[in-house]
Amino acid sequence: MSRVAVIHDWLTGMRGGEAVLEAILDILPDADLFTLFHFPGSVSSKIESRNIITSNVQKLARTTSDYRRLLPLFPHAVRKWDLSAYDLVVSSSHCVAKGVNARGLPHLSYCHTPMRYIWDRFDDYFPRSRPLRRAAAMSIAPWLRRWDVTTANEVTRFVANSRFVRDRIQRYYKRDAEVVHPYVDDAFLSAPIENERGDYHVIVSALVPYKKVELAFATGKKLVVIGGGPLFDELKRRGKTNVEMLGSVSRAEIIARLARAQSLILPGVEDFGIVPLEAMALGIPVVALREGGVLDTLVEGVTGIFFDRPEVDSLRSALDAVESREWDRPAIRAHAERFSRARFDREFRAQLQTLR
Repeated sequence: MSRVAVIHDWLTGMRGGEAVLEAILDILPDADLFTLFHFPGSVSSKIESRNIITSNVQKLARTTSDYRRLLPLFPHAVRKWDLSAYDLVVSSSHCVAKGVNARGLPHLSYCHTPMRYIWDRFDDYFPRSRPLRRAAAMSIAPWLRRWDVTTANEVTRFVANSRFVRDRIQRYYKRDAEVVHPYVDDAFLSAPIENERGDYHVIVSALVPYKKVELAFATGKKLVVIGGGPLFDELKRRGKTNVEMLGSVSRAEIIARLARAQSLILPGVEDFGIVPLEAMALGIPVVALREGGVLDTLVEGVTGIFFDRPEVDSLRSALDAVESREWDRPAIRAHAERFSRARFDREFRAQLQTLR
């Protein structure tokens, strides 16, 4: 297949989805990259070096700090591209990228998740405390759901990043999907396993409502919180003396803090969750809610501990348990090594082969 179009929702920073996109682009070295909007310099040099085609919402995106305000414009924008000159379409989608008009071409969609805003996370993104914004979202949500389901029927093959997302694709789109897990970066797998432990637990997360970071604050444990977002100031006020808020920091700083932690805490539900694997790659156990994509990666008692209820007492008990035992750090890393970049490349190429 000589000409390939890769579609990604937007390029505004390097997160888990963009790491997967980078790997997909390495597998498809001559592909053109289509995205709703792109802020130059916000993603890796590998991605920046590609031929990037943006949509007609590019100018509008530069003027807003909350891209969800533009959500009603995304479906039209993503359908407007003319992809007739290509042989294959590959989408990397957590919002509308999978809804691109492939014009009958083979279309493989790597689905990070069906659009959270309009399905099971609506209340998190449009809370009752923001009545005007919620009312506006409720007025367009039924149309967006219909559009999302209709365009899902045009995808040739779905690939999910976890069994949890595979089940969501089945629930909302009534489509089957194969699972190809994302990969843990070699920087974490090659870092030394530290023998010295600190007296703190770490959270690495965007500070947004559905991550449920505030649950860990209420445990009274000493925390180091890495990441930024709209809840940063509120959480900083709540944390007082037992929480160190670092904001967004370099990968080297994440590794340095995480490598000496008692555990990584995952208090909310993640579609996959690459951060737990990054912690495991450093030999650090994970404490996670028993739900979501982490069920694919955490081995109870070997690489971490689950807590069963999204409640403070349940999380605190799990943190007490993780502190009270000795962990086999090399065994934790060995488990993370199963989620290597080479494994991702091999499995993703196999999915592409099914379209030939």
